[in-house]
Amino acid sequence: MLNLLNFFKKDKIWDFQGGIHPPEMKTQSNGTPLSELPLPHRFIIPLKQHIGHEGEICVAPGDKVLRGQPLTFGTGRMLPVHAPTSGTIEDIGQHMTAHPSGLSELCIFLTPDGEDRWMPLDPLPDYRQHPRADIVQRIHDAGIAGLGGAGFPTATKLKGGLRGVKTLIINAAECEPYITADDRLMQDYAAEVLEGSRILAWVLQAERVLIGIEDNKPEAIAALKQALGGERDLQIRVIPTKYPSGGAKQLTRILTGMEVPHGGRSTDIGVLMQNVGTAWAVKRAIINGEPITERVVTLTGEAIAQPRNVWSRLGTPISHLLHQVGFRPGPRQMVIMGGPLMGFTLPSLDVPVVKITNCILAPSSSEMGNNDEEQSCIRCSACADACPAKLLPQQLYWYSQGGDHDKARAHHIDDCIECGACAYVCPSNIPLVQYYRQEKAELRAIDLEAKRTLEAKARFEARQARLEREKQAREARHEEAKQRVARSDNGELAAAKARATARRAEPDEAQREARHAQARLRQAEAQAETQALSRQTTDPRKAAVEAAIARAKAKKMTPAGAGSEASEEAAVDPRKAAVEAAVTRAKAKKAAQAESAAEPQPVTDAESQPAADTDDPRKAAVQAAIARAKAKKAAQADSGQPVTDAESQPAEETDDPRKAAVQAAIARAKAKKAAQADSAQPVTDADAQPAAETDDPRKAAVQAAIARAKAKKAAQAESAQPVTDADAQPAAETDDPRKAAVQAAIARAKAKKAAQADSAQPVTDAESQPAAETDDPRKAAVQAAIARAKAKKAAQADSGQPVTDAESQPAEETDDPRKAAVQAAIARAKAKKAAQADSAAEPQPGTDAESQPAEETDDPRKAAVQAAIARAKAKKAQAQAAAADAASRDAAVVATQAHYAVEKAEQAQEQANNANAEPEQAPELNQPDDARKAAIAAAIARAKARKAQSSTTLED
Repeated sequence: MLNLLNFFKKDKIWDFQGGIHPPEMKTQSNGTPLSELPLPHRFIIPLKQHIGHEGEICVAPGDKVLRGQPLTFGTGRMLPVHAPTSGTIEDIGQHMTAHPSGLSELCIFLTPDGEDRWMPLDPLPDYRQHPRADIVQRIHDAGIAGLGGAGFPTATKLKGGLRGVKTLIINAAECEPYITADDRLMQDYAAEVLEGSRILAWVLQAERVLIGIEDNKPEAIAALKQALGGERDLQIRVIPTKYPSGGAKQLTRILTGMEVPHGGRSTDIGVLMQNVGTAWAVKRAIINGEPITERVVTLTGEAIAQPRNVWSRLGTPISHLLHQVGFRPGPRQMVIMGGPLMGFTLPSLDVPVVKITNCILAPSSSEMGNNDEEQSCIRCSACADACPAKLLPQQLYWYSQGGDHDKARAHHIDDCIECGACAYVCPSNIPLVQYYRQEKAELRAIDLEAKRTLEAKARFEARQARLEREKQAREARHEEAKQRVARSDNGELAAAKARATARRAEPDEAQREARHAQARLRQAEAQAETQALSRQTTDPRKAAVEAAIARAKAKKMTPAGAGSEASEEAAVDPRKAAVEAAVTRAKAKKAAQAESAAEPQPVTDAESQPAADTDDPRKAAVQAAIARAKAKKAAQADSGQPVTDAESQPAEETDDPRKAAVQAAIARAKAKKAAQADSAQPVTDADAQPAAETDDPRKAAVQAAIARAKAKKAAQAESAQPVTDADAQPAAETDDPRKAAVQAAIARAKAKKAAQADSAQPVTDAESQPAAETDDPRKAAVQAAIARAKAKKAAQADSGQPVTDAESQPAEETDDPRKAAVQAAIARAKAKKAAQADSAAEPQPGTDAESQPAEETDDPRKAAVQAAIARAKAKKAQAQAAAADAASRDAAVVATQAHYAVEKAEQAQEQANNANAEPEQAPELNQPDDARKAAIAAAIARAKARKAQSSTTLED
């Protein structure tokens, strides 16, 4: 009854499927206590001694280091490694490490100094007073990894189990044959193992701690129980000996009855497992402050004379350990790191001890059995029966051998713990574990490549998304910029329109002011001509200055192109205003003298017309041609010559001065031809022959000058006057039209001088001076017109010819040829009347008796009075003529310059428009563009005509 109660009091133990019972072979080494070995002459310390990445090196060759000093650093799975003793860093380079492949890895070579001095330690006996995270960090800094053979970083494992772990299992089974490192550690350091287990339990806050140990280790069980005493916080569970009961999944099944899910971890079911060597290392790191620099290694096998467990420093070459225990290698000797079932053969004895090295097995040839060759699988299913993971080893073998990775993965090859039980029971001697390892490696490579591909794809997609975002952001910025530019353009367009409107309004206002100023100036000029100085309300000089300023402002405000549409262009130079003011003052003085003498003076065309302001020499040429045409017309009217069609047409203002020049030339040719026909003179070849068309305008100008010279010579011959050298000399051909014009002007000046010499009149200085060039053709044209009018008036006064109405009446501009014919008839009638008066009365030069009909009277007193009055008027007229001569002296030079400028303008226009064109083909002059200005000009002309008619009536 008592035994039955004790049976029920025992904790329940579960079993797992499969497993084997190979020879234990543990007694060879577990009977000897742990021992220290001498230090090797050089340590080889690999940077990677765990599952994960290697740390960053923090030392350099030549550095002096102490035991426990970190050689690398890192976070997460990058565990640091520490110096196993004090010494000097000799080198850092590649070296072969403990791996079945025999590949080289980066290692640090340390030469010990023999002192074996520790670095300053930082023990933490009251670890419960510190945060658990600090304890986990200390474990990480100590470089502790799983010492049972897996090598997983302990700190990372603890971080994953900080939440939800209820059971902590300390794995003390050590089920593989030959290995007794944990057994000997528990026997010699049981208290430290239990203290390390308590630290792990406190960190994980586990509800219970189970220490699973096989029943083939009675000394270790006794030592643990003795160290535990009466404490109940740790539970020691003794399990039956069976391989592989030390596996994580198998021991969890044995102690808890729970199974780890496929593809999962033990923490998924609230269980965390640590090895007894790991518990001992945690105790040394926390309580003593020592990082892991050594571990217990089992040296066993029949090739070793003294098999035992020793404290081996990390980085110690395997050859040094074997040499210390009496290694006797045989033929074809192999050395295995690990147990006979899960270990691997070392490629060289120069590889170093690492953190996962728990056993060095050096068996003899007879101890490992017959090395039979591999045979074909007989499908006996012994491997399936022995597999503790419930797999199908024979199927995995076929898939691994055939490279069928998908089916191998489908049959859960990843769950294989590589315990070697299947290979142990295989009758065909097939190394199944090696096939599975190779297949796992290939699957890991495939998974790594797939992971890299996914990462690359993710990076590519992220890059594409980033580029798309940048493109959209760019397009959004561009669209915003377009809208901003459109808004600004609209604003700028509106502002430009407003500025244009303001500009148009400003010139209109300025032009209006200029027109008002010009009107005031004309009003002042009219007052100066008709009224005395005491009765004038406006100063002509001030009005002229204001008009000049207004024209300058209007010209400044007028945009480009508007000047061609204006009928009168504003003058910018104030000197022009001064000239106009001077002309106005002269006219005012002349009017005052006329009023004081009670003798109305005829108003010439040049005086009646205001000086036109123009900047274009072509317009000056047109005006000069019109003036000459009017003068000839008046002369023909006096001599009773009929007015031709070309002469009767009024000179129209046009925008094209070249056409005007052509028409003027045609009119002059017709006038000369008519004069020759009336005088019964034969038409010379030069006059009768039409100007031949030529491509060179300069030659045309020369021919025109020659023709004019011949016409003058013929006229002088008819009037029995000697021909001067200047008249007789033909115009020399020249290539420069300016020189031709100058020569023509000089010839005219000489002709006038000769005529004055014949009439016994002195030659004035102004007339004898050669024509000088001037810079302003407008001023020259005005002064020339004034000078010609004064010269004609003076000549008439000297010769005793009456001033006819036709000469005093300004040529009226009209568009109706009937009016022109009527005016011509009136002029001829007046001329006949004047001739009759000259033949009936006594000729008195320069008197009014010549222009009036002879009146018969019977009273001699009245005749004497009238004769005295006539003589007084003649003297007064002579005095006025002398004053006119004095005024003409000042204008002679200017007149000559004006003649030169006019000739120059005519030559230029004749060159441009083929001056030798037929008269019949001359186009009519265009009407002015501005109707208002043309109307104003016509009104002014009609007013002057009326004024002239009224003066004529008074004279009659």
